[in-house]
Amino acid sequence: MSSSSDLVSFVESVLGVSLGGSVTDSMIVIATTSLAVILGLLVFLWKKSASERSRDVKPLVAPKPVSLKDDGDDDAVIAAGKTKVTIFYGTQTGTAEGFAKALAEEIKARYEKAAVKVVDLDDYAVDDEQYEEKLKKETLNFFMVATYGDGEPTDNAARFYKWFTEGNEREPWLQQLTYGVFGLGNRQYEHFNKIAKVLDEQLSEQGAKRLIQVGLGDDDQCIEDDFTAWRELLWPELDQLLRDEDDENTAATPYTAAIPEYRVVIHDPAVMHIEDNYSNRANGNASYDIHHPCRSNVAVQRELHKPESDRSCIHLEFDISGTGITYETGDHIGVYADNCIETVEEAAILLGQPLDLLFSIHTDNEDGTSLGSSLPPPFSGPCTVRTALARYADLLNPPRKAALIALAAHATEPSEAERLKFLSSPQGKDEYSQWVVGSQRSLLEVMAAFPSAKPPLGVFFAAVAPRLQPRYYSISSSPRFVPRRVHVTCALVYGPTPTGRIHRGVCSTWMKNAVPLEKGHDCSWAPIFIRQSNFKLPADPSIPVIMVGPGTGLAPFRGFLQERMVLKEGGAQLGPSLLFFGCRNRRMDFIYEDELNNFVEQGALSELIIAFSREGPQKEYVQHKMMIKAAYIWSLISKGGYLYVCGDAKGMARDVHRTLHTIVQEQESADSSKAESMVKKLQMEGRYLRDVW
Repeated sequence: MSSSSDLVSFVESVLGVSLGGSVTDSMIVIATTSLAVILGLLVFLWKKSASERSRDVKPLVAPKPVSLKDDGDDDAVIAAGKTKVTIFYGTQTGTAEGFAKALAEEIKARYEKAAVKVVDLDDYAVDDEQYEEKLKKETLNFFMVATYGDGEPTDNAARFYKWFTEGNEREPWLQQLTYGVFGLGNRQYEHFNKIAKVLDEQLSEQGAKRLIQVGLGDDDQCIEDDFTAWRELLWPELDQLLRDEDDENTAATPYTAAIPEYRVVIHDPAVMHIEDNYSNRANGNASYDIHHPCRSNVAVQRELHKPESDRSCIHLEFDISGTGITYETGDHIGVYADNCIETVEEAAILLGQPLDLLFSIHTDNEDGTSLGSSLPPPFSGPCTVRTALARYADLLNPPRKAALIALAAHATEPSEAERLKFLSSPQGKDEYSQWVVGSQRSLLEVMAAFPSAKPPLGVFFAAVAPRLQPRYYSISSSPRFVPRRVHVTCALVYGPTPTGRIHRGVCSTWMKNAVPLEKGHDCSWAPIFIRQSNFKLPADPSIPVIMVGPGTGLAPFRGFLQERMVLKEGGAQLGPSLLFFGCRNRRMDFIYEDELNNFVEQGALSELIIAFSREGPQKEYVQHKMMIKAAYIWSLISKGGYLYVCGDAKGMARDVHRTLHTIVQEQESADSSKAESMVKKLQMEGRYLRDVW
């Protein structure tokens, strides 16, 4: 068949008509040219329509979390000759999640037979009954788990940890499992890496095989170095399990982690509508937490220190009426505060970005494929550079080594790039420790020292600036007393660093400058959520209570005393109560003085004992006052009383713990070992409770 007749047939089929038998070449050319023009016009109109559709204002929704594959995929993994590797993380700030994803990427790169999955412990099972069934199907697990507070698991690991550690009456049942644990903690705290240690011990006791000694990361030094050292010990062990003889990626193959980067889309503010993602109204499905905070107005803000004080302490009240938020006395509030405008403007200059630039960040390519190991974006929809830097970027903490590596990759001045690489290298460990950590250089200070390092926004938010974390405060009110308010007592963080920079705490500065509703309708607001605590009064109000809380450590006890006052007014018989409070000087920082005296007058508090550390010739603290009352304290505890401590974990709480140990020794005529076991017994019984930071 000739090419001319083929073309005629094609044209006839497209047009749906018969052209007859006598068609000249010129007619064919005219027809095909017309067809091409028509098709071109249709494509143009379709593209224009699609472009206009993309500009339509649509509500912005957060991307759905990636759902875990069901157990049916495990069979596919085995059938493919691969080994399933599950990496769990329990994180409070994102560091453990970052380590989990970095470990996963390197295992994938090193071992072709590894099928790796990274799992948030909170997402592992819908309910507790599924844990055992799912764990029995695991063969190789790693746990990246942080410890925070007084030896507590992170919020997303708490449910799993409670189930796993409280089910220790089981016979060994995890013989099929090989595991490794890396902990994230701080050696300055008494229960250093408690969660990792307990988890490691329990896994072994329940039959699992320990592949590598538990790693104890210390955030007081350089936790990244600790993780790197642990990881290097891991590879020889994994080689035995996962390396095939014909693997191309040999142990000698150097591995360089890719620098995480989000895909950035720039938007036209003229056609893009930005909505506030924070809800402040209750609905049928409302559930506020760290990932879904509630917008709450500041109702009251006032200074607690007297004018003579050179420091500041703020009393602040959030209005929760109509939000559906509830809390209990002793709970914590998480507050997302913004960086101050001066910090935001400095960051924008260092990045070379206009504050009003509207952009969004994404973890996938334009075709929908994943970009790899980046953490979930800190914000879900388009926002300005100003808003992104204010709400989502941690700009004032010292940068981690991974951030320096990312900055080095985008430094145009070779000498600056080399210096940044050195600081992030094992050889530069001491200098990093001294120049960055020891000098408390903020991320912005480091960027200012290397002005040619201007990472693009996708790299800055993925690899340089960690997400700005919520600040937690012990709630200083009782819902029985003020059901529509959450009270916060916050000391202003303000002072010089070793470099001469004045450090201003993000949240305390925000609270210091907050405008309350009582001073105008254009009041300050913040996203907040409630975190439950075990720091509770005894269910029986007649049980004696002893409270130790200097400074802002008074906060939860103010709530306790409000609750006791309501109970007393309702006819309850209250047991004896002592409050040991401490401050520098009664004329400067004796916070809530009138309220505390009123609690005594009303019978909610039996005795108020105060240590003024700067009034006498020698400094006197709460632990000294405790020793004076040693016999009475021990008599109350011996009658079933509860002891509560709130405040600084590194100093005061340790001193109070030693004092309690001494009181037990003296009152019971016990040796040190016996006294310590008695103190531990109080803790196990839940009668010695600490809310420390």
